[in-house]
Amino acid sequence: MAMPLHSVPDLTDALSPAPERPRRILISSDTYPPDVNGAAYFTHRLATGLAARGNQVHVICQSDQGPASADVCDGVIVHRLRSAPLLVHPTMRVTVPTRLDRLVSIIKPDVLHTQGHFVVGRAAMAAARRAGVPIVATNHFMPDNLFQFAHIPARLREKAGRLAWRDFSRVFGRADHITTPTPLAAKLLSDQGFGHDVEPVSCGIDLTRFHPHAEPKAWARKMFDLPDRPTILFVGRLDEEKRLDEVIRALPLVLNETDAQVAFVGKGNQRAELERLARRIGVSERVFFLGFVADENMPQAFSAADVFAMPGVAELQSIATLEAMASGLPVVAADAMALPHLVDDNGYLYQPGDVVALARHLTTVLADDGLRARLGKASRELALTHDDQASLARFERIYDEVMR
Repeated sequence: MAMPLHSVPDLTDALSPAPERPRRILISSDTYPPDVNGAAYFTHRLATGLAARGNQVHVICQSDQGPASADVCDGVIVHRLRSAPLLVHPTMRVTVPTRLDRLVSIIKPDVLHTQGHFVVGRAAMAAARRAGVPIVATNHFMPDNLFQFAHIPARLREKAGRLAWRDFSRVFGRADHITTPTPLAAKLLSDQGFGHDVEPVSCGIDLTRFHPHAEPKAWARKMFDLPDRPTILFVGRLDEEKRLDEVIRALPLVLNETDAQVAFVGKGNQRAELERLARRIGVSERVFFLGFVADENMPQAFSAADVFAMPGVAELQSIATLEAMASGLPVVAADAMALPHLVDDNGYLYQPGDVVALARHLTTVLADDGLRARLGKASRELALTHDDQASLARFERIYDEVMR
C-alpha cells in the first residue's frame, strides 16, 4: 500500500549541512572604554564591529572602578578584571595580575586577539597557550607612550626603551599571527630586532559616520561654544608625546596673518601646563580646551574645524587623523613615525620642533578657501582606503587561518 503523502518524512533539515556557529573571539586589552586613548577606541570598535558582523565577542580588560565584573555592552560580553590605582600615576589603574585559565575554559574561544603585551595581554596569552587556543596579536606599543607615565628620566630612556622592546619581543613572539596598523609600524618592529613576520592591517574608520558635512561650520562651533572663526583642531590625549605646546607656540605667528583659534579635544596630564603656556604668550583667549567629547559627538567636532593639526611623534597610525581626513579636513602633521603615510596631497608635513614651519603651513591652509577645499577632498579620498569593514573582514580571515 502506498504511504499517504502526509506521512512522508521531511528530510530537508536532515540533508542540509548543520549551520556553523559564529566564531567565538576573545579580545584582551589593558585599556578599554571608558579609558580615553587610541588603543581603547580601536579595541572597542574592533569588538563591536566584529559582533555586528555576527561573531560572538568577549573582551577581557581591566576594571575602571576596581572590582571585577561582567556585563554585555554594545553586543559584546565584557569581562573586567580587578584593578588598583597606579602608584606613579594615581589617575590611572593597573590590573591585579591573575591567571585566566578558568575564564578561558568557560568562554572556550576559537581564537584570542590580544591588543597588548602588558598585564592583561600577557595573562590572556599564557592562558590561551595552555588551552591550545590560537593567538593573533596586534601591536599598538611604543616605549615613548610609557616614558611620561613611568616618569623615566630622559637620560635613561634609551636603555629603558631597549629593555621594553626586548620584553615585547619575548611575549609577542609566542603569537601565531602578528599585525600592526601600518607598514611603517611593521618596519619599526623589524628594526628593533623582532624576528617574526608582521602584517600591516589598518585600524580602519567608520566612513559612514565620519564624512564631510554640508552644514555651516558655525552650527558645529555653536555646539561646542566656540566663536565662529577659522579653527585649528587637535583630537587626542593631552600628553607629553603629543607635543601640543608646538601648536600653541605656532598660534601667535598664525594670528599675524589670520583670525584663527585652536580647539583641543581630549584629556591628559599636560592640560594645566598648556593653559599656562597660552597665558604666558598671550593667546589664551584663542585656545579652547573642550575636554572629553563623547564618541557620538565627534563627527560634529571635526565639522567645527578648518584644519587638523597632529604634532605627535609616537603615532603608529593615528585614528584621530584618519577620522579628520574622512571628515574632509586638510592635515598638518609632524614628519614622524606613521604620520607621513597619511599626508600626501591633502596637507603638509613639518619637522618636529619647527614651530615656524608649522605656523606657515597652518596659515597657508586657513588663508586660502580654494586650497583648503582641494586638500579636504584629497583627505577624504585617502581616508576611503581605510574602511573599517575591510579591516574587520581581514581580521576574520586571519582568525580562520590560525584556527585551521
